[in-house]
Amino acid sequence: MELFEAIEQRRSVKHYDPSHAMTEAEIQTLLETAILSPTSFNIQNWRFVVVRDPEIRQQIRAAAWDQAQVTEASILIILCADLKSWQKNPERYWQNAPETTRNMLVPMIGSFYDGKEQLQRDEAMRSCGMAGQTIMLTAKAMGYDSCPMIGFDPEKVAEIIKLPEDHAIAFMIAVGKAVKPASPRGGQLDLSEVVIRDSW
Repeated sequence: MELFEAIEQRRSVKHYDPSHAMTEAEIQTLLETAILSPTSFNIQNWRFVVVRDPEIRQQIRAAAWDQAQVTEASILIILCADLKSWQKNPERYWQNAPETTRNMLVPMIGSFYDGKEQLQRDEAMRSCGMAGQTIMLTAKAMGYDSCPMIGFDPEKVAEIIKLPEDHAIAFMIAVGKAVKPASPRGGQLDLSEVVIRDSW
């Protein structure tokens, strides 16, 4: 599928074939593509919790207003972020770069994030947002549909997946074989309302 076609056809699908299972190779492809998404300073702060266990999925569904796609989609991916990834052996993010590049960038990471908790969280949400779009477009290109989700109790879901203290949940994505198409688009704003040239 062409990129523009995937963008145009990607919709938030709510109804999936619960009997369909994605192969391990397909899931691997989805995740290998996701980690090509950009992150500031290449800190790769996203963490992908791939939930396939039916019992855990049922618990998450109960914490997500009983939304059927949580358990009926082939997989559920919870996009989380390590808020402190910037300080956890940052040399590894530039291990393949020339020494001069490493010596310049690695010290900058700490000075950029240290003591700035709001920035750390903002960066986590930005990173997960970009990775999430990569996952959804890749899924569409593979012949699957998806649904990004924020309708859940994040504290309860964090408890269910045993989220580490220094991590945060951004959102979830259900991925699977649709059995019912998405509803028609609700209404797209005109470019003239959302695009500003140079300044307000």
